[in-house]
Amino acid sequence: MSYKEVQKCPVEIRYFPDSDDVASRMDTDDIEHLIEIFNTPLTGSYNWDYTVQDNRIKRLYELGKQLNWNVEVDIDWTHLHPRDESPTNPNFNLFAEFEPYQNMPREKQIEFDWHRLASSMSQFLHGEQGALLVASQLVSCAPTFNAKLYAASQTFDEARHVEVFNKFIQHQVGIMYPISKNLKLLLDKILADERWDLKFIGMQIIIEGLALAAFKAAEMATQIDLLKNILHYVIRDEARHVTFGVNYLEYHVQTLTATERQERAEFAFEACVVMRDRLVGLEIYKHFNWDVEAAQKYIRERETRIDFGKLLFGRVMPNLKRIGLLTDEIRPKFDQLGVLEYEHYEDDGVIDWAELEKPLTPAVATG
Repeated sequence: MSYKEVQKCPVEIRYFPDSDDVASRMDTDDIEHLIEIFNTPLTGSYNWDYTVQDNRIKRLYELGKQLNWNVEVDIDWTHLHPRDESPTNPNFNLFAEFEPYQNMPREKQIEFDWHRLASSMSQFLHGEQGALLVASQLVSCAPTFNAKLYAASQTFDEARHVEVFNKFIQHQVGIMYPISKNLKLLLDKILADERWDLKFIGMQIIIEGLALAAFKAAEMATQIDLLKNILHYVIRDEARHVTFGVNYLEYHVQTLTATERQERAEFAFEACVVMRDRLVGLEIYKHFNWDVEAAQKYIRERETRIDFGKLLFGRVMPNLKRIGLLTDEIRPKFDQLGVLEYEHYEDDGVIDWAELEKPLTPAVATG
């Protein structure tokens, strides 16, 4: 086993053989880990009080312990979707009316559908690794006893998400795309920033909020029962994470000065701009020799037609309003972004305990 330090993340598409577990058949000396180093001025803190200040956060922490699921035990990996069939529900295929896609033979369309799935699943995987790293930082730098405990439980959740998306990609999809430029920029910013509450805002409100919406969209669009079950479990975890973030940050933001609050509001806006395009797979268009600009234009028009912004930002905007980061100064910028209208949607500050406490059951039956 060796470690190779790289200055930038890989940009190549990776392909995995159809065999079950290539790594298990490799000699240890054949395995090379690519690592990219980042440095952070992280300031940690002890908490000597050990007082449970907020029973809502304690209850969310308890739910995290009760609703743990096991990637190897609770998901049936024996039923894989045939690779000669499209993984995408035709009713949710955004490219169905795109001329380059229509001109492809059916076999090539199916290949494209698998690549598009590979791209979105790869961004989920890379994003979850980022969430894992941020959550582990929050254990050290969060100031309160409650937040440290919850961040520890979330770290384990994120590790499980990395595990499950990696296994799904390697065993079912067979293709892995590199991390998108925008997602990498945002993760770098959050990981390297010294302000613990900015990490909370970036991860719990923006990345987790938009990821939750993207997971739900993927759950609706896929024809793969295995993926539906995976996303069902992941969504349960992510809903808890977002709820925790809103409830914790709502009171913290009130303690900030006007200048500090505006700094956080500006960051939240910039993060939303970046995350809006985080799932755009430019590499796919290049791989299939499409006109990248034409494909981007088409997909944006399609997403506007189906109100994709409502799906993505219908949760983030009301949560930003709830915690106090839709300041008078930042509102015009969100208005220009075209997402301010979603501020009146229901936020995650009010906890739906009945929904969060439902027992874990598969989304669909397999076999």
